[in-house]
Amino acid sequence: MSGYDEFVGTRQVAESNRFDVEALERYLRANIDGFAGPIAVAQFKGGQSNPTFVLSTPGKRYVLRRKPPGQLLPSAHAVDREYRVISALAQTGVPVPRTYCLCTDDAVIGTMFYVMEHVEGRVLWDPLLPGMQPTERSAIFDEMNRVIATLHRVDYRALGLESFGKPGNYFGRQIDRWTRQYKASATDSIDAMDRLIEWLPANIPQGEQSAIVHGDYRLDNMIFHPTEPRVLAVLDWELSTLGHPLADFSYHMMTWRLAPHEFRGLRGCDLSALGIPDEQAYLASYLRRVGAAVPAPEEWNFYMAYNMFRMAGILQGVKARALAGNAASAQALEAGSRARPMAELGWQQVERMRAGH
Repeated sequence: MSGYDEFVGTRQVAESNRFDVEALERYLRANIDGFAGPIAVAQFKGGQSNPTFVLSTPGKRYVLRRKPPGQLLPSAHAVDREYRVISALAQTGVPVPRTYCLCTDDAVIGTMFYVMEHVEGRVLWDPLLPGMQPTERSAIFDEMNRVIATLHRVDYRALGLESFGKPGNYFGRQIDRWTRQYKASATDSIDAMDRLIEWLPANIPQGEQSAIVHGDYRLDNMIFHPTEPRVLAVLDWELSTLGHPLADFSYHMMTWRLAPHEFRGLRGCDLSALGIPDEQAYLASYLRRVGAAVPAPEEWNFYMAYNMFRMAGILQGVKARALAGNAASAQALEAGSRARPMAELGWQQVERMRAGH
């Protein structure tokens, strides 16, 4: 089985992301045991944020993640944080790629980058998992559930990650952060976003919990075993921090509130026939695994509204980068155009809450 570039697809390195391959090769020879060139570089097609490349050498393949070139939003594209958390989680039961080196010297290829192993397996893009049997779908969903529960039960203090995020007031800080990020990248007015910016800070549920949160935990950010329903590596830890585990899990569960034609979601599908658990069953499996109580309906709807607001902020950033010409993906402008409908879906969760659903 070949690597995940077969599933995601690679292309020639975009002009805006080109770098000095010989300088990279010299750096890797000095910083990775056993590294031997020459390197052939291809860029992964996927990914709206940090450009990602496969480095092929005669004996081995590696993956390089870098900050994009050009003007960037404050605190965005934190590949050094990604490297730190992946390296720490290697000591746990959370499946992550092996990391090799982090380069903070912009002089080498123009921006900060890190190198990790190239994991062989499948990237699955459509949560409906076309072509699979119901039992296969059920096993894939149960495995995703198991892995995120494993992550949220990790003792971050034992890994030396106490400084990986600030304790307490997670929702307040995140709402403030994404409000600022959204306003810094706004290209037009979105009424639903303005309403969420006003409503969310005044309606944060009581109670604080802290765990390592992935920040973008979804089906296509995992590499599955070539034939088994087993996650070999969770990818894309750029948004990881210490935060409320139910914020992270409800982000993952937005899929149940989104329609297939909107955002590759599950809403309106015959989940029972497909072998996919419904929203309540999937939530119950997670809560059982982490030993947590069932959140009240209004609390759960808040989490959904918050995550849709946050995703709208992320998509708006993608749109701004696309318009500026330094987005990582050719589909960035199309993805960024979804900021408005995502914000509107977020406001619908608030209206659902007000209606008592």
